[in-house]
Amino acid sequence: MLLILVWAIVISFAIFMYVLLDGFDLGIGILFPWIKSHQERDIMISTILPVWDGNETWLVFGGASLYAAFPLAYSTLLPALYLPLILMLVALIFRGIAFEFRFRVKNKSRIWDISFAAGSITAAFSQGLIVGTFVQGFGHSLPVNASAYSWFTPFSVMTGIAVIIGYALLGSSWLIIQTVGELQERMYRIAKRSLIALTVMLIIVSLWTPFIEPSIMTRWFSLPNIFYLAPLPVLSGATLIYNFYSLNKRNVQNERLPFLLTTLLFIFSYLGFCISDWPYIIPHAVTLWDAASPPSSLKFTIVGVIILLPFLLGYTFYSYHVFRGKVTQTHEY
Repeated sequence: MLLILVWAIVISFAIFMYVLLDGFDLGIGILFPWIKSHQERDIMISTILPVWDGNETWLVFGGASLYAAFPLAYSTLLPALYLPLILMLVALIFRGIAFEFRFRVKNKSRIWDISFAAGSITAAFSQGLIVGTFVQGFGHSLPVNASAYSWFTPFSVMTGIAVIIGYALLGSSWLIIQTVGELQERMYRIAKRSLIALTVMLIIVSLWTPFIEPSIMTRWFSLPNIFYLAPLPVLSGATLIYNFYSLNKRNVQNERLPFLLTTLLFIFSYLGFCISDWPYIIPHAVTLWDAASPPSSLKFTIVGVIILLPFLLGYTFYSYHVFRGKVTQTHEY
């Protein structure tokens, strides 16, 4: 049982690292339509040039870990979410192609700018559809409801829009750290508007979620759970307020604060998502214990995680350390 929990934590951590790291570079693509200057778009791209492809390593790591530790969940969830997953992967591939081509094809870079933005928005929206489908669940027994459009509902569309806004906030907060001058000022304004929109979306999704599934309502509002879980929404609200304050104050000595607070907001939202679905890995049909691989397989594959995870973390932190600092001009290659 302990090993199953360890695997669940590893996979959850990998997913969150992907959401956070790829979230802000997807957010930069989402912001492209609001930036008219070609030079400013070049600077925005240059802030993620050394790290964007490494960020997606966490998606591969999370998917491979799910296959190794919970093959039943892997084989059940992928067919059920086939269309949004394929849409997300195609968008990420298309976005990567646009990323490279816009530096080479100068006379048609506008086409690739549009492609980069479209790929980023589509990938973010697809991820939001998947999150919404997880919250809704697939029923209470196998086989899951895997009809062609079971993932496309008003609630999942709402979460898709929320993810786009959240990534835009992450992207603008990242650019506050990495840029100077007029572009940085514009990012402050965009971040404030994104934070207002995200606050509205979080309120709607939070009020809607308990009515999606009776077990979620019971989890959050029954006694004594309501007292145990109340700190999470309270802390989320305090983080939102402090983030508004930090964006208005514009402390030049701590430009990282909006990004750190936005990260904290994502952490709280992710914890709320995990609490709502616990202990299911196929909501609300199959638990972690029922979907896990045999103990011998879990022990064998965890050795690979013990070896690989420190290297992945080390590379991530080292690359961000090496390429830290302001970007004031574009980088050609």
